[in-house]
Amino acid sequence: MTEQVPDQSAVAWPPVAADHPALDILNTVVQIDGKPVDSWASDADVLRWLRRMGWYGEDGASAGPARGLLKSARLLRETVRALVAGRKSGGSIDPRPLNDFLAKAPSHSELVCDEAGVRLERRRMTKTPEQLLAPVAESAAELLATGDFDLVRKCEDAACTMWFYDRTKSHRRRWCSMALCGNRHKVAAFRQRRQS
Repeated sequence: MTEQVPDQSAVAWPPVAADHPALDILNTVVQIDGKPVDSWASDADVLRWLRRMGWYGEDGASAGPARGLLKSARLLRETVRALVAGRKSGGSIDPRPLNDFLAKAPSHSELVCDEAGVRLERRRMTKTPEQLLAPVAESAAELLATGDFDLVRKCEDAACTMWFYDRTKSHRRRWCSMALCGNRHKVAAFRQRRQS
């Protein structure tokens, strides 16, 4: 059972530290004081997260109804969590739940010509929760198909459940964030050395 986060309208929550949007969706549930805390308590929370992640502008996601978005987002999150964990462990994965989700959100390419030049853009409907979440689902599918899972990691802090994609040059990243778990580990190691 996950707890809910109090009003987050003025807080940068949840942390965005995964370096891949498909992993950032997993990090919308974090451990606080040993308990899982879900940053999504309402459809509005999910919509706020989608905007914060850059999937939609302030008015882009409002084109469709958000009713049912929380339920669909949580289902997508847990589907992605199972697939990422299975892929990371080297086991076989069943893509059907994600493919079913993707099938509910058709999109098309559109050629755009403007002052910036000629480019191809993806156009999506945003009338259903699945359509609103389609870019996240597509990002997860891309990660599962082409990601280097040697670089997909969980934070080394035993109390942390956050995932990240190690894009550092040396590929030696250990923490979801140096400001969060990395600093906590350094302080604990320092205290242990001083006690010795």
